[in-house]
Amino acid sequence: MSKSHSVGMQLSFALYGAANRMARMHKPFLEPLGLTFPQYLVVLELLNGSPLSVGTLGTRLDMDTGTITPLIKRLEAAGFVTRTRDPDDERRVLVDLTPRAESIRDEIWSIGQKIKSACKLDEQGLIDLRDTLSDLSRPRQD
Repeated sequence: MSKSHSVGMQLSFALYGAANRMARMHKPFLEPLGLTFPQYLVVLELLNGSPLSVGTLGTRLDMDTGTITPLIKRLEAAGFVTRTRDPDDERRVLVDLTPRAESIRDEIWSIGQKIKSACKLDEQGLIDLRDTLSDLSRPRQD
């Protein structure tokens, strides 16, 4: 095996391990709230400003319709979001937070700080890691 294949394989394993660890780190904070990690990501995005269309949520979270729609349906069944047709465009479905979701806003926001502490990186290290991972997940179009 060439050295470049080995580095590529190591990178794949490191990213896979980091993603799994990140999901596991969130679990004890999310379980009491009744949320899974992917559901948390949807709620977090909606806390940044809602309502949002299903398409916009999918784009922002890099999830296709087949992934985001079931997540939203489960969040709706659990009482965290509502889905309504956009009055300006009946083809679009808008997703909004319910009072139940709004009531745990502070708990949701605090999870990020807890995860940040658990990562054991200084502020610049976290910024660099975030930017590197963002560049990797969404390559720039030159």
